[in-house]
Amino acid sequence: MASLAEAEQLDARDPLAARRHLFVGADDASIVSYLDGNSLGRPLLSSAARLASFASDAWGQRLIRGWDEEWFDLPLAVGDRIGTATLGAAPGQVAVGDSTTVLLYKLIRAAVDARPGRTEIVVDTDNFPTDRYLVEGIAAERGLSLRWIESDTRGGVSPADLEAVVSSDTALVLLSQVAYRSGFLADVPALTALAHDAGALVLWDVCHSVASVPIELDAWGVDIAVGCTYKYLNGGPGSPAFVYVRRDLQSDLSQPIQGWMGHAAPFEMGPGYSPASGMRRFLSGTPSIVGMQALRDMVELIDEVGMAAIRAKSETLTRFAIDAVDDWPASWGVEVATPREAERRGSHVTIEHPAFKQITAELWRRGVIPDFRAPQGMRLGLSPLSTSHVELWNGLEAVREQLVRL
Repeated sequence: MASLAEAEQLDARDPLAARRHLFVGADDASIVSYLDGNSLGRPLLSSAARLASFASDAWGQRLIRGWDEEWFDLPLAVGDRIGTATLGAAPGQVAVGDSTTVLLYKLIRAAVDARPGRTEIVVDTDNFPTDRYLVEGIAAERGLSLRWIESDTRGGVSPADLEAVVSSDTALVLLSQVAYRSGFLADVPALTALAHDAGALVLWDVCHSVASVPIELDAWGVDIAVGCTYKYLNGGPGSPAFVYVRRDLQSDLSQPIQGWMGHAAPFEMGPGYSPASGMRRFLSGTPSIVGMQALRDMVELIDEVGMAAIRAKSETLTRFAIDAVDDWPASWGVEVATPREAERRGSHVTIEHPAFKQITAELWRRGVIPDFRAPQGMRLGLSPLSTSHVELWNGLEAVREQLVRL
């Protein structure tokens, strides 16, 4: 049975435990248990210092000179660090840009336009809402059809699911590596290969996976990926997203939001648009320099400890959560909605109960912070570098106490 003693033993053996003190609020007594790192990661103490220093020094003292000294190339420099530390991507293939929504729009449009004559976009019914809403709008704009995969809300898209719908009509397949609701971890290499066998491009949403599970975009032959930086990359609320485009594909894609920062000669301010070479062509307007500051420290920390160690900690946290819930009486009616096999789940566990909406609201008032997803899912977002097993146990005990009172 899962227990506080086991949680303490796991923390004592955890090689990442010593890193927890690096995060703001890790020892804040008002936060009993933070279990929503898959929605918003804790800031690093060094990131808080960096932001203060940036305002007073880089911005306050260097002023407009900062663009010539660092800022103009920062979206590509930070993109390269994200790529090498978390995405298995060689330099020159990742850029930090707009929000996830805007980057997805740009790359979905670019991908379908790069497959003229093909009439369909494949997407699953339980993909993140933004992804689904975007392809609905783009399909209407471009006169395309959608092929929906009916995905399991307690699982995700399998190779057999994709094989049943992909065809010579498919322009693009849009999937998430980790399902936002269930935590299901997709087989990226197999699904990518199936899309390629049909001549389609594939775009992976890695928002719920980047920096929590190992990713090898280059080795897997992925075409395009988009991810956010405020979850496991701890960039802060509204921090900008990033885009990966495989090197040999970059010149084939024309992104639709043609802004001056993506121009081949942005400071000439000349007539007509000529896209820059490489990843700069996927930029549009002035990038969020302030928004990139906090995530820089987290990327360096991830690179220092390595994704293998982060994944190992994620697996022990998620297993402990599932074991603890399995110990609760069946009469309570709580069900685990996340795959039990470690190789098939990301770094969050979803449990379901009809009362979880009201229970989550009460937990928040008490300093226990999980996440609720309709209709009855409570997500336990377990950020390996900042979450301890004891913190997880304390949160689960608070959930149990609320269930006993029903």
